[in-house]
Amino acid sequence: MLGLLLLPLQAGAAAGSIDAAQLEQDPVSLTAHVAMLEDSTRTLTFDVISSVDMAEHFHHQPVDSASFALGFTRSAYWFRLEVGNSSDQSLTRLLVVDNPRISLVDAYVPDGQGGYRAWFTGADRPQSGKAYDNRNFVFPLHLSAHSQQVVYLRVVSSIGLLVPLQLWSAQAFHAYEREDYMARAGYMGIAVAMILFNLMLFIALRERIYLLYVTFVLCAVCALTIKNGMAPDWTLFGLPLNSNVAYYSGASLALSGMLLFMRSMLQTARLLPRMDRWLLALVALYLVSPLIYAIALAQVSRVAIVVNLLTAFVMLGVGVACALKRQRSAYFFLAAFGLLIFGGATTSLRAMGLLPTNAFTVDGLQLGSSLEMLLLAFALADRINVMRQEKLQAQAALLQAQEHLVETLQRSERELEHRVAERTEALQVLNSRLETLSLTDALTGIANRRHFDEVLARECKRAQRVGEPLALAVLDVDWFKAYNDHYGHPAGDSCLQYVAQTLAATISRSTDLVARYGGEEFVFLAPSTGLAGAQSMAEKLVRAVEALALPHERSPLGHVSISVGIASMQGDAGSAAQTLLQRADAALYRAKSQGRNRVVCDGQA
Repeated sequence: MLGLLLLPLQAGAAAGSIDAAQLEQDPVSLTAHVAMLEDSTRTLTFDVISSVDMAEHFHHQPVDSASFALGFTRSAYWFRLEVGNSSDQSLTRLLVVDNPRISLVDAYVPDGQGGYRAWFTGADRPQSGKAYDNRNFVFPLHLSAHSQQVVYLRVVSSIGLLVPLQLWSAQAFHAYEREDYMARAGYMGIAVAMILFNLMLFIALRERIYLLYVTFVLCAVCALTIKNGMAPDWTLFGLPLNSNVAYYSGASLALSGMLLFMRSMLQTARLLPRMDRWLLALVALYLVSPLIYAIALAQVSRVAIVVNLLTAFVMLGVGVACALKRQRSAYFFLAAFGLLIFGGATTSLRAMGLLPTNAFTVDGLQLGSSLEMLLLAFALADRINVMRQEKLQAQAALLQAQEHLVETLQRSERELEHRVAERTEALQVLNSRLETLSLTDALTGIANRRHFDEVLARECKRAQRVGEPLALAVLDVDWFKAYNDHYGHPAGDSCLQYVAQTLAATISRSTDLVARYGGEEFVFLAPSTGLAGAQSMAEKLVRAVEALALPHERSPLGHVSISVGIASMQGDAGSAAQTLLQRADAALYRAKSQGRNRVVCDGQA
């Protein structure tokens, strides 16, 4: 029973004075030790607050976290802390307000002579007013042996008011300070490396996406530098560079840069045109917002955080939508920017008092940004690798096309060289393309009849001149009209394409020519080849078409087949191209009359 009665007294002692002599290496959170008073009119002065009568107006608030989350309030808050030293030696302790974003921080510390030393600092004031050179607000407390002091703090913020109060030993704080600055220097090193890396990529590749990413990272680094209270002690339009107006403006510029980079990376203008217009509207809003912050930050700071959170969810939604459309870059975006957005969300929710204060919520945006930059480095490397693969594939396709059309390209080169003095480079390219189209069958991609006629006439003359053999084969798709009537013209076109591809693949010598003569009729010309050699090539072709096994219900064979007629000449002075073609065509008709799906040579019964 006595123990129960003493509990309230023990709680009151814990919530009152704190003995600095008991402080070891770890800092002590002061949320359970300070008393708080709200000044809604912001009119109370230190003389009034420090009077004996006002002591009873301070109340200890039950706070479970390491900071007072006071939300988006326009009130001023006073904190009263009793600090004692029970040891026989004088001590120095550091009172730390671990939030560089508080607009105004006034500290009243006993000067050891019965009076108080006042420090007027804060994010919206020049950094030269700080009692201790640190990114946070640090106030040294000098405690004589067996003494008791009362310290007063007054805080005001134009944004969310979060007040983490800690008491440190000087030695422990200096060690923490070194680690803290090393961690932030590491982040800056990563950021600078990524900026230089992407800037070099932009210079080398001339792609706008890398410049947009450099802009975003630069704005994000500036915003995080201001957020952490590490910006130079400069003024911009009369405002300190570390002020909350500069911080919110930097965050808006970073978000606008990220939105522009996301549009380029995910190609939203093509994949999500309607959403892309909303993204541009958001960019415009963020570009205008610094003017709004400069005029009325206190009135719009809560709305600004809500808009930032909604923007984060919009960007995640856009990333998911692009990923569902199998946009490769969207997967990297979701992984990299998801971490950044998550870190930013934890920082914003901490500022709103919805999340507790800890290492993850305090530096969530910085941690997320670091991971985002590292993951995005893999995305950029993947982008370069994809570009290299696409280039290699394009080169391979070009090489294959050159092998198939070597004769056409040679002829085009000769014509281009002949006209180089008369035509501009643009006309040369255009003429080359037109010439290629005029010699190629549009449906099958092989040579057309015009090209075949020219080559046949030329090869006949050459065979007569040098006395070499020349073989010509004419082939026809069996029962093709019935195929067209049964399956339809699109299927008939597809059938002709299959046959043409098989013809080009089977008659593969660079000196040979394959062409579509007209309709379902094809030809191939084999210079320096006798009748027996051409017959072997044709029979191989018949077997290859048969191996395609294209269904043909109107054919007695049940599949698509071809008939081939072959004729040859042996340097006969009296032979003509038209005569050779007629002989091959006559052999084709004999192949059809003998049952189709076969090869018949000129002169065979």
